[in-house]
Amino acid sequence: MEFLKIIKNLKRAGSVAIIAIVVAAIVGSSYYLGFVKGQQQSQKIVVEDVKNINNPNTGDFSLFWEVWNDIKSQFVTASSTDNNQNLVYGAISGLVSSLGDQYSVFFPPKEAASFNQEISGKFDGIGAEIGLNEQNQIVVIAPLKDTPAYNAGIKSGDIIIKINGELTTGMSVDAAVKQIRGQKGTTVTLNIYRQGWKDAKDIQIVRDTIQVPTLDYKQIDASGNENPSGSIAYIRIYNFYENADLLFYQSALRVATSKTKGIIIDLRDNPGGYLDSAVNIAGWFVDKGKNVVTEESRDNKNNEVFVSKGPSIFKNMPLVVIVNKGSASASEILAGALKESDGGTIVGEKSFGKGTVQELVPLSGGSMLKLTIAHWVTPLGHLIDKNGILPDIIVTAPTSTATTTQSGYDNDLSKDVVFKKALEVLDSKIK
Repeated sequence: MEFLKIIKNLKRAGSVAIIAIVVAAIVGSSYYLGFVKGQQQSQKIVVEDVKNINNPNTGDFSLFWEVWNDIKSQFVTASSTDNNQNLVYGAISGLVSSLGDQYSVFFPPKEAASFNQEISGKFDGIGAEIGLNEQNQIVVIAPLKDTPAYNAGIKSGDIIIKINGELTTGMSVDAAVKQIRGQKGTTVTLNIYRQGWKDAKDIQIVRDTIQVPTLDYKQIDASGNENPSGSIAYIRIYNFYENADLLFYQSALRVATSKTKGIIIDLRDNPGGYLDSAVNIAGWFVDKGKNVVTEESRDNKNNEVFVSKGPSIFKNMPLVVIVNKGSASASEILAGALKESDGGTIVGEKSFGKGTVQELVPLSGGSMLKLTIAHWVTPLGHLIDKNGILPDIIVTAPTSTATTTQSGYDNDLSKDVVFKKALEVLDSKIK
């Protein structure tokens, strides 16, 4: 017993070299026999070239250092163990992945830079947002407009069975993203299964630099035809990345200075983006000071309510919002707020149901942590995560027309059945 106390004191002292001594003792045996057995099976582990290893708030790290030592001394490829910092990054990645949350991810410096580039609206890849479905399969949430994925025929809801021949079973979203992305001009092969197909199919996609579109604006007439003198504003928001606020502001000025009588906001296949952008855009339609969304924290003690900051100038204007199964995250926040503010009518399919809050935490050395810290709840208390936003009027788009895009809506708005229904609903609201 006294010997074990000495070991504990060594751990508390935090000496530069951590010494872990494993003593095997037989129950009921003499103290001497236990001591001799301990001498025979003792293991001394010396960890070198590691800084800041002492933290009084952590658990017992002896097992970690045992594994570290075995890797450093015995792993068959010595060059793979030369960089201690890479081993630390791998350990941290494992720590975060142990949470079992696909949206919580640790980014080493290189990956952090790539992620920051992506949310700024430019990166190399195929241009598709991916996630996990209820069966924990890697699925396409939405292909982005005019990207390699979009042009190759990838659709929302496609299940990715293999990436370059490797099965995605048990693969994390982050790992899948790393394999799918790559240098412009290179090819990735996705083995895809789509509902209604007899068998999965290989689709080869040539990667490119992705310029992410954010917003399109059209002034249309009651028939859906583009017309500068039309009385309806059609605003398609593709994502809520960093320039979404500015582009919507410019569109809002056009609406405010025209003879617009109604607005259609199209959020189909919008995978989300910044929370602030969704809240700010909602402010054009929701009374100043009213709830747009609530962040519900782990203990409900630090819940944060995000309210409309105005200007609320379109709160009385007839409004229809279009969503589909590719509408996720921030787009669901906006749709939920507009639906429950009594201002917007939702048309289309039930949205994806990605309703968790991720905080980006800058770390030392250029690394970054994306950590899920809360759930999103609509003004009337509807939990978005896994539930999505249910439209007031459900309309499913056919996928058989010649002009139907990979995203399930029609390039020719006059043939887009979901848009036509939205137009019909808006017309009745205007009248």
